[in-house]
Amino acid sequence: MRFAMRYIAQMWWFELVLPRIGFARLAARGRTARLTELAQRFHGLAVELGGLMIKVGQFLSSRLDVLPPEITTELAGLQDEVPPVDFDQIRVRAEGELGMPLERAFARFDPTPVAAASLGQAHRARLTPEGAADAGFADVIVKVQRPGIDEIVDIDLSALRRVAGWLSRVRVVSDHVDLPALVEEFAHTSLQEIDYLHEAANAERFAEDFADDASVTVPAIAWERTTRRVLTLSDVTAIKITDVAGLRSAGIDPAEVAGRFAEVMFEQLFDHGYFHADPHPGNVFVTPSGEERAEHAWQLTFVDFGMMGEVDDELRKGLRRLLIAVAARDGQALVDSIQDVGVLLPSADTTQLERAMTQLFARFGGMGFAQLRTVDPREFRDFAEEFGSVVRSLPFQLPDSFLLVIRSMSLTSGVCSSLDPDFNIWDAVEPFAGRLLRAESGNALRELSTQALAVAGATVRMPQRFDSLVTRIEQGRVTVTTPEIDRRLGRLERLVRRAVSAVLFAGLMIGGVLLLPLNLPLGIVLMAVSAVPFLHAAFAGAFGHGSR
Repeated sequence: MRFAMRYIAQMWWFELVLPRIGFARLAARGRTARLTELAQRFHGLAVELGGLMIKVGQFLSSRLDVLPPEITTELAGLQDEVPPVDFDQIRVRAEGELGMPLERAFARFDPTPVAAASLGQAHRARLTPEGAADAGFADVIVKVQRPGIDEIVDIDLSALRRVAGWLSRVRVVSDHVDLPALVEEFAHTSLQEIDYLHEAANAERFAEDFADDASVTVPAIAWERTTRRVLTLSDVTAIKITDVAGLRSAGIDPAEVAGRFAEVMFEQLFDHGYFHADPHPGNVFVTPSGEERAEHAWQLTFVDFGMMGEVDDELRKGLRRLLIAVAARDGQALVDSIQDVGVLLPSADTTQLERAMTQLFARFGGMGFAQLRTVDPREFRDFAEEFGSVVRSLPFQLPDSFLLVIRSMSLTSGVCSSLDPDFNIWDAVEPFAGRLLRAESGNALRELSTQALAVAGATVRMPQRFDSLVTRIEQGRVTVTTPEIDRRLGRLERLVRRAVSAVLFAGLMIGGVLLLPLNLPLGIVLMAVSAVPFLHAAFAGAFGHGSR
């Protein structure tokens, strides 16, 4: 809380106060250094506090839609690796959950953890003969939550909600991001991640999706040794997917693994609508099958199903409309589909964005991914310079489901590039995008038919509407909506009011100073009253949500 208050005060001074009293250039000059320092300090705070703070840093590093690159770049390297908990505490936690001593629950339990994270840690173990007979396997990995993590999570979420409440009262923040909603997204994901029963159910659902695909495997759950805070699953440790040397020594082509991994990830997204949202290299293994099959002599093994994503019907509908808009090169329809998905906040004025999208289609529309790779990079740079400020000024905020899609695809691209430097993620996604569009072709045709009927109806009504327009012009009742002009006039009106307040402040202050030798009480009163117009001139419009 102290950390938040300190940097909120710093932001208020540099981003709100100084620009309003004529020092905007001074505030802008050190912005990059301030943001970098903020991210570095939070990095250190997260490592020191542990708990959810490391997860907060990782979550923020992926929010390219609402945070500047100075912050996301610094936090991108924040790893969920912390010193392990003493084994005696882990023993007490596990035995309390399982209701029996570890010696009864397992034939062997390694006290040295395989991995330690902020929420829990993992140990290798072996089931008893009876447990192995029931589960169908003996060697296991046991994940045990850190003692007291529930209370720590509650405290961390309470602090985050309070800070979000403070910031949501600042208009420069609330106009660009719905912070309380962002915190609730994070809270929902975090609470699911500390529920190991939920993770176990996720693993079984994922396994069902690939039940007919022998090239994808998932660890099995030992339900008799699993609770909300202890998760026991089969030990499937194999070759780490980015271990290029290990793959080659096993006779496996890394480029082939890259292609298959991308295919499996897109299959999750487009076919199943249920996907692994954290496929970093530590969560995916390549397991040699030990038998020669027609396709692969190895399998992709996914682990850690605490963070999963789902493409719901609304998101599917939004993606379909987006694809139709891109195919038709319709900038307005594209913006509408982006709003349907929930990427833009309701306060967004999309007029300039529609123009930018129209220009984008005019320049690059109709090009395939291969053609886009041959475009002069200066073309993209010119477009970014022309419309970058428009896009950055809009209140973008990716919904949780869409964020997980981007996170998953970003990690997929990184893994594939490390396996094959020539890998291009667009070549892998193009067939799936085409399949999705073909699968929705019937809906698309119906939508195009509806649009055609709407156009026909508008054409039939055109003479009547034109006659009505002429009548309104003759009666002087025509009004024109100009959002950009209205916005500029509003800013000008506020500027004039603040200028009047500044003049009034100067008059009262000077009058008070001049009257001090002649009439001390009256001079002091005038100087005190001058504070009111000064505050209006300096801070009018800094807070609140409505227009002033």
